[in-house]
Amino acid sequence: MAVFRVLRVIRVLRDLYSSTALAPNGAAPNLSTFPKFAAMGKDQVFREEIEKASDFKFGANVARVFDDMVNRSVPFYGEIQRMMAELAADHASEGSFVYDLGCSTGTTMIGMDTMVDPNIKFIGIDDSQEMLDKCKAKFDEIGFKRKYELRCADLGQGIKIDNASVVVLCLTLQFVRPIYREKLVRDIYNGLNPGGSLILVEKILAEESNFNRDFIKYYYDYKRRNNYSELEISQKREALENVLIPYKLSEDISLLRDQGFAHCEVFFKWYNFAGLIATKK
Repeated sequence: MAVFRVLRVIRVLRDLYSSTALAPNGAAPNLSTFPKFAAMGKDQVFREEIEKASDFKFGANVARVFDDMVNRSVPFYGEIQRMMAELAADHASEGSFVYDLGCSTGTTMIGMDTMVDPNIKFIGIDDSQEMLDKCKAKFDEIGFKRKYELRCADLGQGIKIDNASVVVLCLTLQFVRPIYREKLVRDIYNGLNPGGSLILVEKILAEESNFNRDFIKYYYDYKRRNNYSELEISQKREALENVLIPYKLSEDISLLRDQGFAHCEVFFKWYNFAGLIATKK
Protein backbone atom coordinates (compact mmCIF):
# COMPACT_ATOMS: atom_id res chain seq x y z
CA MET A 1 0.00 0.00 0.00
CA ALA A 2 2.80 2.39 0.92
CA VAL A 3 4.44 1.88 -2.48
CA PHE A 4 1.23 2.82 -4.30
CA ARG A 5 0.86 5.94 -2.14
CA VAL A 6 4.39 7.03 -2.99
CA LEU A 7 3.81 6.46 -6.71
CA ARG A 8 0.62 8.50 -6.55
CA VAL A 9 2.22 11.50 -4.85
CA ILE A 10 5.09 11.39 -7.36
CA ARG A 11 2.62 11.55 -10.25
CA VAL A 12 0.70 14.46 -8.73
CA LEU A 13 3.80 16.45 -7.84
CA ARG A 14 5.31 15.76 -11.24
CA ASP A 15 2.31 17.58 -12.71
CA LEU A 16 2.92 20.47 -10.34
CA TYR A 17 6.69 20.71 -9.87
CA SER A 18 9.08 18.17 -11.30
CA SER A 19 12.18 17.89 -9.11
CA THR A 20 14.96 20.21 -10.22
CA ALA A 21 17.29 17.23 -9.98
CA LEU A 22 15.75 15.90 -13.19
CA ALA A 23 16.35 19.06 -15.24
CA PRO A 24 19.50 19.80 -17.27
CA ASN A 25 22.20 21.75 -15.43
CA GLY A 26 20.11 21.87 -12.26
CA ALA A 27 17.55 24.19 -13.85
CA ALA A 28 13.86 23.96 -13.06
CA PRO A 29 11.79 22.08 -15.63
CA ASN A 30 9.46 23.80 -18.08
CA LEU A 31 6.07 23.48 -16.41
CA SER A 32 4.28 24.35 -19.63
CA THR A 33 4.97 20.77 -20.72
CA PHE A 34 2.31 19.67 -18.23
CA PRO A 35 -1.06 20.44 -19.89
CA LYS A 36 -3.03 20.73 -16.64
CA PHE A 37 -0.93 23.68 -15.54
CA ALA A 38 0.03 25.12 -18.92
CA ALA A 39 -1.89 28.33 -18.15
CA MET A 40 0.20 29.01 -15.04
CA GLY A 41 1.70 32.50 -15.21
CA LYS A 42 5.43 32.97 -15.62
CA ASP A 43 7.21 34.94 -12.92
CA GLN A 44 8.17 38.30 -14.42
CA VAL A 45 7.40 40.42 -11.34
CA PHE A 46 10.90 41.92 -11.23
CA ARG A 47 11.79 41.67 -14.92
CA GLU A 48 11.51 45.43 -15.59
CA GLU A 49 13.57 47.99 -13.70
CA ILE A 50 11.76 49.43 -10.69
CA GLU A 51 12.76 52.92 -9.63
CA LYS A 52 12.30 52.11 -5.96
CA ALA A 53 11.54 48.56 -4.94
CA SER A 54 8.89 48.31 -2.22
CA ASP A 55 8.65 45.53 0.34
CA PHE A 56 7.64 42.18 -1.13
CA LYS A 57 3.91 41.44 -0.82
CA PHE A 58 1.91 38.33 -1.67
CA GLY A 59 -0.70 40.27 -3.64
CA ALA A 60 -2.58 39.47 -6.84
CA ASN A 61 0.43 39.89 -9.15
CA VAL A 62 2.49 37.44 -7.07
CA ALA A 63 -0.39 34.96 -6.56
CA ARG A 64 -0.84 34.73 -10.33
CA VAL A 65 2.76 33.56 -10.88
CA PHE A 66 3.60 32.12 -7.46
CA ASP A 67 3.79 28.49 -8.56
CA ASP A 68 6.37 29.32 -11.23
CA MET A 69 8.21 31.65 -8.85
CA VAL A 70 8.64 29.12 -6.06
CA ASN A 71 9.54 26.29 -8.45
CA ARG A 72 12.35 28.37 -9.98
CA SER A 73 13.49 29.87 -6.66
CA VAL A 74 13.54 26.94 -4.21
CA PRO A 75 15.99 24.10 -4.92
CA PHE A 76 14.37 20.65 -5.10
CA TYR A 77 10.96 22.11 -4.33
CA GLY A 78 9.17 19.10 -5.80
CA GLU A 79 11.22 16.71 -3.68
CA ILE A 80 10.57 18.78 -0.56
CA GLN A 81 6.84 18.56 -1.26
CA ARG A 82 7.04 14.79 -1.70
CA MET A 83 8.97 14.41 1.55
CA MET A 84 6.47 16.54 3.48
CA ALA A 85 3.61 14.43 2.12
CA GLU A 86 5.33 11.23 3.29
CA LEU A 87 6.02 12.68 6.72
CA ALA A 88 2.47 14.00 7.08
CA ALA A 89 1.01 10.63 6.08
CA ASP A 90 2.98 8.83 8.77
CA HIS A 91 2.19 11.35 11.52
CA ALA A 92 -1.42 12.36 10.80
CA SER A 93 -3.94 10.51 12.95
CA GLU A 94 -7.59 9.67 12.45
CA GLY A 95 -10.03 12.12 14.01
CA SER A 96 -7.53 15.00 14.00
CA PHE A 97 -6.78 17.93 11.65
CA VAL A 98 -3.79 18.73 9.46
CA TYR A 99 -2.90 22.42 9.27
CA ASP A 100 -0.95 24.17 6.53
CA LEU A 101 0.12 27.59 7.82
CA GLY A 102 1.05 29.96 5.03
CA CYS A 103 -0.65 27.59 2.60
CA SER A 104 -0.29 30.02 -0.37
CA THR A 105 -1.73 28.37 -3.52
CA GLY A 106 -2.33 24.98 -1.89
CA THR A 107 0.48 22.90 -3.40
CA THR A 108 1.43 21.31 -0.07
CA MET A 109 -2.16 20.28 0.65
CA ILE A 110 -2.49 18.86 -2.88
CA GLY A 111 0.63 16.76 -2.29
CA MET A 112 -0.47 15.61 1.16
CA ASP A 113 -3.92 14.71 -0.18
CA THR A 114 -2.38 11.87 -2.17
CA MET A 115 -0.97 10.18 0.94
CA VAL A 116 -2.81 11.28 4.10
CA ASP A 117 -5.89 9.36 5.27
CA PRO A 118 -8.78 10.81 3.22
CA ASN A 119 -10.98 11.16 6.31
CA ILE A 120 -8.65 13.75 7.87
CA LYS A 121 -9.66 17.36 7.29
CA PHE A 122 -7.11 19.91 6.04
CA ILE A 123 -7.09 23.51 7.27
CA GLY A 124 -5.11 26.03 5.24
CA ILE A 125 -4.32 29.47 6.64
CA ASP A 126 -2.75 32.41 4.81
CA ASP A 127 -2.77 36.18 5.27
CA SER A 128 -3.25 36.81 1.53
CA GLN A 129 -6.79 36.46 0.24
CA GLU A 130 -5.39 36.51 -3.29
CA MET A 131 -3.33 33.41 -2.49
CA LEU A 132 -6.35 31.68 -0.98
CA ASP A 133 -8.42 32.49 -4.07
CA LYS A 134 -5.72 30.89 -6.23
CA CYS A 135 -5.65 27.89 -3.89
CA LYS A 136 -9.42 27.43 -4.18
CA ALA A 137 -9.22 27.70 -7.98
CA LYS A 138 -6.53 24.98 -8.09
CA PHE A 139 -8.58 22.72 -5.83
CA ASP A 140 -11.60 23.16 -8.07
CA GLU A 141 -9.48 22.48 -11.16
CA ILE A 142 -8.17 19.15 -9.94
CA GLY A 143 -11.41 18.04 -8.27
CA PHE A 144 -10.11 18.16 -4.68
CA LYS A 145 -12.56 15.93 -2.75
CA ARG A 146 -11.20 15.98 0.80
CA LYS A 147 -12.92 18.09 3.45
CA TYR A 148 -10.97 21.31 3.87
CA GLU A 149 -11.20 24.84 5.19
CA LEU A 150 -9.34 27.96 4.07
CA ARG A 151 -8.87 30.84 6.51
CA CYS A 152 -7.43 34.30 5.96
CA ALA A 153 -5.43 35.28 9.06
CA ASP A 154 -2.18 36.98 10.04
CA LEU A 155 0.06 34.38 11.68
CA GLY A 156 1.92 37.13 13.50
CA GLN A 157 -1.19 38.17 15.39
CA GLY A 158 -1.89 34.79 16.95
CA ILE A 159 -3.94 31.88 15.61
CA LYS A 160 -6.18 29.22 17.07
CA ILE A 161 -5.03 25.66 16.46
CA ASP A 162 -6.80 22.69 17.97
CA ASN A 163 -6.87 18.91 17.62
CA ALA A 164 -3.89 18.95 15.25
CA SER A 165 -1.79 15.87 14.53
CA VAL A 166 0.35 17.65 11.89
CA VAL A 167 1.14 21.33 11.33
CA VAL A 168 3.12 22.42 8.27
CA LEU A 169 5.11 25.65 7.96
CA CYS A 170 6.63 25.53 4.49
CA LEU A 171 8.72 28.63 3.77
CA THR A 172 6.41 30.60 6.06
CA LEU A 173 8.05 31.22 9.44
CA GLN A 174 10.79 33.24 7.71
CA PHE A 175 8.15 35.84 6.77
CA VAL A 176 6.82 36.18 10.35
CA ARG A 177 8.46 39.05 12.20
CA PRO A 178 11.00 37.63 14.68
CA ILE A 179 9.24 39.18 17.69
CA TYR A 180 6.15 37.08 16.88
CA ARG A 181 7.80 33.76 16.04
CA GLU A 182 8.07 32.47 19.59
CA LYS A 183 4.35 32.97 20.20
CA LEU A 184 3.42 31.36 16.89
CA VAL A 185 5.49 28.26 17.63
CA ARG A 186 3.99 28.16 21.15
CA ASP A 187 0.48 28.35 19.67
CA ILE A 188 1.35 25.48 17.34
CA TYR A 189 2.76 23.40 20.18
CA ASN A 190 -0.29 24.01 22.35
CA GLY A 191 -2.64 23.10 19.48
CA LEU A 192 -0.88 19.84 18.63
CA ASN A 193 -2.13 16.63 20.17
CA PRO A 194 0.43 14.59 22.15
CA GLY A 195 2.66 12.87 19.62
CA GLY A 196 1.79 15.45 16.97
CA SER A 197 4.38 16.84 14.60
CA LEU A 198 5.46 20.18 13.18
CA ILE A 199 7.00 20.07 9.69
CA LEU A 200 9.11 23.18 9.10
CA VAL A 201 10.88 24.20 5.88
CA GLU A 202 12.88 27.42 5.90
CA LYS A 203 15.48 29.44 4.11
CA ILE A 204 18.34 29.66 6.61
CA LEU A 205 21.65 31.32 7.36
CA ALA A 206 24.86 29.32 7.58
CA GLU A 207 26.39 28.98 11.02
CA GLU A 208 29.61 30.68 9.84
CA SER A 209 29.69 33.90 7.82
CA ASN A 210 32.25 32.59 5.30
CA PHE A 211 30.00 29.67 4.42
CA ASN A 212 27.01 32.00 4.32
CA ARG A 213 28.63 34.07 1.57
CA ASP A 214 29.43 30.91 -0.38
CA PHE A 215 25.91 29.53 0.00
CA ILE A 216 24.31 32.79 -1.16
CA LYS A 217 26.58 32.76 -4.21
CA TYR A 218 25.58 29.17 -5.04
CA TYR A 219 21.93 30.08 -4.56
CA TYR A 220 22.10 32.99 -6.99
CA ASP A 221 23.86 30.70 -9.46
CA TYR A 222 20.88 28.37 -9.10
CA LYS A 223 18.49 31.22 -9.91
CA ARG A 224 20.55 32.18 -12.94
CA ARG A 225 20.29 28.59 -14.19
CA ASN A 226 16.54 28.99 -13.88
CA ASN A 227 16.62 32.00 -16.23
CA TYR A 228 16.39 34.84 -13.71
CA SER A 229 18.32 37.90 -14.87
CA GLU A 230 20.75 39.88 -12.71
CA LEU A 231 18.14 42.65 -12.52
CA GLU A 232 15.44 40.26 -11.33
CA ILE A 233 17.74 38.74 -8.71
CA SER A 234 18.90 42.10 -7.34
CA GLN A 235 15.44 43.71 -7.30
CA LYS A 236 13.83 40.74 -5.55
CA ARG A 237 16.67 40.64 -3.03
CA GLU A 238 16.02 44.30 -2.22
CA ALA A 239 12.26 43.78 -1.97
CA LEU A 240 12.75 40.84 0.44
CA GLU A 241 15.41 42.50 2.57
CA ASN A 242 13.10 43.60 5.39
CA VAL A 243 10.43 40.94 4.81
CA LEU A 244 12.20 37.58 4.71
CA ILE A 245 14.40 37.30 7.80
CA PRO A 246 16.07 33.88 8.04
CA TYR A 247 17.52 32.29 11.16
CA LYS A 248 20.44 29.91 11.46
CA LEU A 249 19.45 26.25 11.53
CA SER A 250 20.65 26.05 15.14
CA GLU A 251 18.41 29.02 16.02
CA ASP A 252 15.36 27.39 14.46
CA ILE A 253 16.05 24.17 16.39
CA SER A 254 16.46 26.14 19.63
CA LEU A 255 13.20 27.98 18.95
CA LEU A 256 11.34 24.69 18.62
CA ARG A 257 12.93 23.10 21.67
CA ASP A 258 12.40 26.19 23.83
CA GLN A 259 8.66 25.94 23.16
CA GLY A 260 8.57 22.31 24.30
CA PHE A 261 9.21 20.15 21.24
CA ALA A 262 10.99 17.03 22.46
CA HIS A 263 12.51 15.70 19.27
CA CYS A 264 13.77 17.60 16.25
CA GLU A 265 15.32 16.08 13.14
CA VAL A 266 16.64 17.54 9.87
CA PHE A 267 15.07 15.78 6.89
CA PHE A 268 16.30 18.08 4.11
CA LYS A 269 19.31 20.36 3.60
CA TRP A 270 20.59 22.27 0.56
CA TYR A 271 23.07 25.05 1.33
CA ASN A 272 20.75 27.76 2.74
CA PHE A 273 17.51 25.75 2.81
CA ALA A 274 16.50 23.19 5.42
CA GLY A 275 13.58 21.00 6.44
CA LEU A 276 12.88 19.94 10.02
CA ILE A 277 10.35 17.74 11.74
CA ALA A 278 9.68 18.17 15.46
CA THR A 279 7.35 16.16 17.68
CA LYS A 280 5.40 16.91 20.84
CA LYS A 281 5.64 14.46 23.71
